[in-house]
Amino acid sequence: MALPLSDTTKQADNLTTMELGAVLPKTAEVKEGHLFIGGVDMVHLAKEQGTALYVFDEADLRFRMNSYREAFQSRHENSAVIFASKAFLNKAVLKVLEEEGLYLDVSGGGELAIAQACGFPMERVVVHGNNKTPRELEEAVAAGVGCIVVDSRIELARISEIAAAKGVSQDIYMRITPGVAADTHVYIQTGCEDSKFGFNMRDDWAFNCVKDAQEAPNVRLKGLHMHIGSQIFTAQSHREAIRVLVELMARIKSTYGVELDELDVGGGLGVAYTVGDAPISIDEFAQEVVSAVKDFCAEFDVKVPRILCEPGRSLVANAGVTLYTVGILKTLPGIRKYVAIDGGMTDNIRTALYQANYEPIIANKADLPRTEIVTLCGKHCESSDAVVLDMSIQKPDLGDIVCVFATGAYNHTMASNYNGQPRPPIVFVKDGVARVVTRRETYADIMARDLD
Repeated sequence: MALPLSDTTKQADNLTTMELGAVLPKTAEVKEGHLFIGGVDMVHLAKEQGTALYVFDEADLRFRMNSYREAFQSRHENSAVIFASKAFLNKAVLKVLEEEGLYLDVSGGGELAIAQACGFPMERVVVHGNNKTPRELEEAVAAGVGCIVVDSRIELARISEIAAAKGVSQDIYMRITPGVAADTHVYIQTGCEDSKFGFNMRDDWAFNCVKDAQEAPNVRLKGLHMHIGSQIFTAQSHREAIRVLVELMARIKSTYGVELDELDVGGGLGVAYTVGDAPISIDEFAQEVVSAVKDFCAEFDVKVPRILCEPGRSLVANAGVTLYTVGILKTLPGIRKYVAIDGGMTDNIRTALYQANYEPIIANKADLPRTEIVTLCGKHCESSDAVVLDMSIQKPDLGDIVCVFATGAYNHTMASNYNGQPRPPIVFVKDGVARVVTRRETYADIMARDLD
């Protein structure tokens, strides 16, 4: 697979770093030509820690967590925010999450194990996954997680059996596939009818399966869950899906005499990866979601439930950046300018997967305009290996430190060891202090599981 054709007519945007606006971490600034985040010089940090290097603005993370919590609770006190940890997970971010009072969404035993290892409150954990193994379900029930999101009748029976064997009652949500196709990339649509996730609404399948959940021993159907996709720039699709779920809640009430207590509307709020991206704000998202729930509850005569949402990308993407060092410059006249960096698809697979766009700058030339169109290609043995495709940047030289913005979501969690590449470390920066929270992987780490 090769890179998409270059647009040789594309013009550089000539923007300086601080003109990138919402793409930047909250504390980003330029001093004496260098990029600073969290009061730390990114050029000096790259030299000290080496590259590739993930960097997170801790103040930005806390700001977004607070913004979500306040946006929902100010409109509906009985609400909670659940961080979708698949976007970015290590012990450090979980400690911040716990301090800020958010809940945690885990998918799989590994994510649950990390939460347990750092003492995250299990009653604030929600477990996801379309094919949780029996072992993972046993681990979740044994850990005392707050809720398991049930994805099928088979899984419902397994949870019931495991809970009975352990002598406990397990709270569950049913994940409903509302049949709403969100306006986003097809690879990250999750709420349309043709989906591996959840109980489909077609032919009343989801409604009929509610009876199974009501009758299953040792489980309690606490609410409904939905998730329609990721990187969504408006709340219209959420409103359409919320209507479907509230109407289903009304049918459950009229048929079974049961009013469900909770409604989890999922996540999916988009972020600004480029200066042209204009997602709605966290506050606007909360307003649209809460209004939709209350409007449809009034229309269908059901009580307003506890409202939960599950942001992932919109909590961490713009708080994170990745630093690289320029190693090779190669110009193909009339075709493309390549700037080879010491990372690539092993630390950021999104560009190779679906041609994601990012804004790059040269951190040691951060006060200069971006006058060149380049592709930041990686060092790996694939033609599709690139982090940035045909975007503006300052004139590059060998040894420059490149910063790629908005890489905080899905880069670390999807990183690999392709070509024997050790995964980068993670550094949190705040108030002029940089602390390594995940060390750089070594060659020995890569070989640690091999047997002689």
